[in-house]
Amino acid sequence: MSEQRFGEWIVVRRHGHVAELVLDRPKAMNAVSSELARRLAEATSVLAADSSVRVVVLSSTHERAFCVGADLKERNSFTDADLSRQRPHARAAYTGVLELPMPTIAAVHGFALGGGFELALSCDVIVADATAVVGLPEVSVGVIPGGGGTQLLPRRVGSARAAELIFTARRVEAAEAERLGLVDQVVGEGQDRVEALALAARIAGNSPVGLRAAKRALRLGHGLDLRAGLEVEDAAWRSVAFSGDRAEGVAAFNEKRKPDWPGF
Repeated sequence: MSEQRFGEWIVVRRHGHVAELVLDRPKAMNAVSSELARRLAEATSVLAADSSVRVVVLSSTHERAFCVGADLKERNSFTDADLSRQRPHARAAYTGVLELPMPTIAAVHGFALGGGFELALSCDVIVADATAVVGLPEVSVGVIPGGGGTQLLPRRVGSARAAELIFTARRVEAAEAERLGLVDQVVGEGQDRVEALALAARIAGNSPVGLRAAKRALRLGHGLDLRAGLEVEDAAWRSVAFSGDRAEGVAAFNEKRKPDWPGF
């Protein structure tokens, strides 16, 4: 396993074709400061450009938190001008995770609140352990979810449920979160990272060209009418149909062997 650090608080660990993007600001429960946001955006930019990465797992080193959201201690010292200057860096961090071209999995335990939950929502799949507590409490401190929450949450749970959760600012524990669809899988306490990495390894065994095209079709087709969505799917299909991965996949199937994906 290799490791690359981006500033003090972001680490990328490589597990073969799986990259683990680690939030490592334990003294602040991974609160998203200006510096952490800049480094997260930097790390996601590097990962997005790496064709050898097939899956990304977003995890945390803190024992009791995935991420508690915006660094309100830092924000308390901001002038309006400071807040305006920070906004592009914050948006780049959340968008960096959201726009990763390969499948992404969030490994969540403990608190995932506000911007922390938005980072998880920016991933394709959320694996949470039994200690997880999620929510978007921004209206309770005079703002709104600004890391994608107002758009990503209704895409997961529907507009009325998202409105109730955002308007009440309530925190949701793991079992209810799974029932409502706020997370996709609840595992035993302390097992979120292990299970997320295991899922990532299983996904990474598939075609890297196919995985990225499937994600593109899922993302771009969401919300379109059926006819337009099928055009998005067709374009994604054409991008893989004549690839080396498609030829290798068919050959491996017929030869009853494991594919050796040529990739990009």
